[in-house]
Amino acid sequence: MDFLKLENRHTGEILRMRRVRDAEGQTVLTIDGSLPPRMSGPPVHVHFHQREEGGVKAGSLGARVGNEKIVVSAGGTAVFPAGVVHTWWNAGEDLLELSGRAIPAGDLDRYLQALFAVLNASASGRPSIFYLAHVLWRHRRTQAVMVPPLAIQRIVFPLVLVVGRILGKY
Repeated sequence: MDFLKLENRHTGEILRMRRVRDAEGQTVLTIDGSLPPRMSGPPVHVHFHQREEGGVKAGSLGARVGNEKIVVSAGGTAVFPAGVVHTWWNAGEDLLELSGRAIPAGDLDRYLQALFAVLNASASGRPSIFYLAHVLWRHRRTQAVMVPPLAIQRIVFPLVLVVGRILGKY
């Protein structure tokens, strides 16, 4: 089976993902990843339908899960329940290596592929609001970043999309 490999050229984050069927026949997204020392992973976000779970193979994972801040060392595991706001980062001085899965797979691989493309298209690492709004709006029922707040996104993003269409951005 082929892996989908994503790399954020600004942070050095690498993700390798593959869809597989688990023992119950459910489609699960396996994820292996790495993040260089002292680098941040994704912004604060939520997966409305996927639970993420993973083990730290090397390094030290820092994470915020809801209101709780945790640090997980090599050999430990972290769980990000569906619907719970979270973020994670490399909390150590060594390469962070992770291995886990998202259950069910849903659209998480397509969402991440689109986000990485938008981030990598930016010279500064700050994505174009037109492209970011497009990706976030398309996946709004399954995934969300929490900045700006969702209430503002629901008002502003449709307007950004209209302006983007008028300007020929899409």
